Amino acid sequence: MKTVTPLKRSKELQPLSRDHHHALLLCWKIKTGFSKGVAAERIRNYAVWFYQQHLLPHFELEEKHIFPLLGSEHESVIRALSEHRQLEDLFKEPGVEASRLEEWSALLEQHIRFEERVLFSEVQQIATPEQLSLISALHGEEHFEENLQDVFWE
Repeated sequence: MKTVTPLKRSKELQPLSRDHHHALLLCWKIKTGFSKGVAAERIRNYAVWFYQQHLLPHFELEEKHIFPLLGSEHESVIRALSEHRQLEDLFKEPGVEASRLEEWSALLEQHIRFEERVLFSEVQQIATPEQLSLISALHGEEHFEENLQDVFWE
C-alpha cells in the first residue's frame, strides 16, 4: 500500500488553516451543545455570529484570491464554491431546526477537511512565492475573537 506524505502547509497559508481550526471548533461546539440538550436557538445564535464574523470573510478571501489560482473550471474550486453556497443557505432561513444545524455542522467539517487535504495542497503546489505572499498580506495577522456571551458548550 502506497503511503502518501502530506504536504507541509506553507507559512503563508497557515493563517487560513488556523481559520479552519476555529471553524472545526465551531462544529465541536454545535455537537457538544446538542449533546447537552441546549436549545437549537442558542446554538444558532452563536453559529450566526461565527458565520458573520469569521466564515464570510474567510469565504470571501478564498473566493477572490485563492480559488482563482486554480481557475474557475478546476474541479476542486467548483466543489468548494458549491459547498460555500450550501453553507450560506442555512443562514438565509429565518428559523432553524436542530437537524438542520447538525447537518450544516457536518457539511462544514467535511468542507474544511476537503480544503485542507485537497484544495490547499493543490494551491500550494502551483502558487508562486509572490502569490502566496499576497494571500498572506491580504489575510493579515490572525486575531480570532471569541464570543463568550453564551458559552453553551461548557
